[in-house]
Amino acid sequence: MSPRLVVIVGPTGAGKTRLSLALAEKTGGEVISCDSQQVYLGMDIGTGKATAAERARVAHHLLDVVEPDQDMTAARFIAMADAAIAEIAERGKPIIVVGGTGLYVRALLLGLFEGPPASPELRTELAALGLAALREELERVDPAAAAKIEKNDEKRTIRALEVFRLTGEPMSAHQARHDHRTLPRRYDARLIGLAPEREDLYKAIDARVDEMIAAGFEAEVAALRARGFRPPLRSQQAIGYAELHAVAAGEVDRARGIELIKRNSRHYARRQLSWYRSDATIHWAPNPGAVDLDDVGRYLAGL
Repeated sequence: MSPRLVVIVGPTGAGKTRLSLALAEKTGGEVISCDSQQVYLGMDIGTGKATAAERARVAHHLLDVVEPDQDMTAARFIAMADAAIAEIAERGKPIIVVGGTGLYVRALLLGLFEGPPASPELRTELAALGLAALREELERVDPAAAAKIEKNDEKRTIRALEVFRLTGEPMSAHQARHDHRTLPRRYDARLIGLAPEREDLYKAIDARVDEMIAAGFEAEVAALRARGFRPPLRSQQAIGYAELHAVAAGEVDRARGIELIKRNSRHYARRQLSWYRSDATIHWAPNPGAVDLDDVGRYLAGL
């Protein structure tokens, strides 16, 4: 029998960590992070990773599993998540997945669509064009994919163009056939979404960025730079890190850099909500306190 999962989704700053801790402590469960940035060692403050104190309260999985210069693909992540789920289930513990990355959540529950294998020659050809030209081509041939891929994410931009050139069909069309409304799930799961009112969410995001700066986010980025981890590494192009690298390099002043982190985080939160809103199976709540933990606990227990 497939393990039951509770999957907590929603935009950055909505309170997913707080809800996961409350639910895990109530049920004796363990948490699996489903976040494409929290996998990296040394990237703690800027990714909103559970603190050492929080991890002492509740066991967490898939944090700090690769160095910032190592590649983490959705396929690799799913393999790690499957192993963690099996191990936790073997011990009879409830499983709570906390999803910051929509692609990873969808891939965990539905699998990855079967795209064409990578073409090293084509990838080299595309990389030589430069990111600006790649983005222009992607926006022309696959605007739906372009809207979902971060503008500075060269790797995913190249993959989308690679799929288009190899198949003659936009990657978004392939993904549309891999539809969450029709595909069977790999796990029995209840999805809980947190969606505060926009004004409240934006205030929370701004306050969260200020808290990160006060907690030493700039020193964290300085330590990464000292170890040679800098853009254009994919991990260092994440929101918050990219802006503080620019500050450290003298490309933008500190106050402007912090404001850009807030602005870009708000934009990202909007995209996250848009990604999840198409899934009618998500049970939405405005904040962690509005979630019935007893009801969710009964679900995890199979009652």
